[in-house]
Amino acid sequence: MQLGLIGLGKMGGNMRERIRRAGHTVIGHDRNPDVSDVGSLAELVERLDAPRTVWVMVPAGGATQSVVDELADLLAAGDTVVDGGNSRWTDDEKHAEELGAKGIGFVDAGVSGGVWGLENGYALMVGGDKAHVDRLQPIFDALKPEGPYGYVHAGKVGAGHFSKMVHNGIEYAMMQAYAEGWELLEAVDSVTDVREVFRSWQEGTVIRSWLLDLAVNALDADEHLEKLRGYAADSGEGRWTVEAAIDNAVPLPAITASLFARFASRQGDSPQMKMVAALRNQFGGHAVESSKG
Repeated sequence: MQLGLIGLGKMGGNMRERIRRAGHTVIGHDRNPDVSDVGSLAELVERLDAPRTVWVMVPAGGATQSVVDELADLLAAGDTVVDGGNSRWTDDEKHAEELGAKGIGFVDAGVSGGVWGLENGYALMVGGDKAHVDRLQPIFDALKPEGPYGYVHAGKVGAGHFSKMVHNGIEYAMMQAYAEGWELLEAVDSVTDVREVFRSWQEGTVIRSWLLDLAVNALDADEHLEKLRGYAADSGEGRWTVEAAIDNAVPLPAITASLFARFASRQGDSPQMKMVAALRNQFGGHAVESSKG
């Protein structure tokens, strides 16, 4: 199958490679000419056979809207656009309506896997009409992890990004819990090897997880996280999760508290946020700030 892929950063570049390894043709475009296969979106569209599929992996908001607007003028009826970035689900509904007016299909795909996805596969949460989703199944199969899990057609347009948003909200709360436990262990005199306590939890405990494994990786690299500043950014999806909870009168105390904890981290050097920052760097390659000490 042929695929156009726009945005070849940490996620998009590895996705291109994984899809190619599965035997598909991927034509990529990026603002960085060193990684781009073509010089423009127009050239990308020209090199694809109809019906075309173009997957967008650019930042949410204005950047995605700009690409969708340009593709609306370049593509034709029967083609399909996939938004695999972290767009807000309400934007998906708008994009589907705009493209649908020209006969162009739209699918939203929440993608999780970070910098590890090339080797481990990407969890995919997909929204859109069944006919559009089914045509893309070979690409989804190439990206997903081996085995029966890691892919879901979650529902209609917007369902993929809504599901990914909730996934990230849960991720916020899980990271916060590990971070709080780590700070408490570091604070007492009786526990002399906090890193090995975390490592002991990796097998046989109910809190073992990939995030716990990544926490151990981070502690192996910097045992007391002394090289990091206790500052953690938020991607926006945690905020959207809390907003959706308010709109639907669903109580989310743990997720909401974890979001507010990140806000608190920007007011000083929070020990807990050292762990959250380390975990975000481990799974997603997100930037960290160095300690001034």
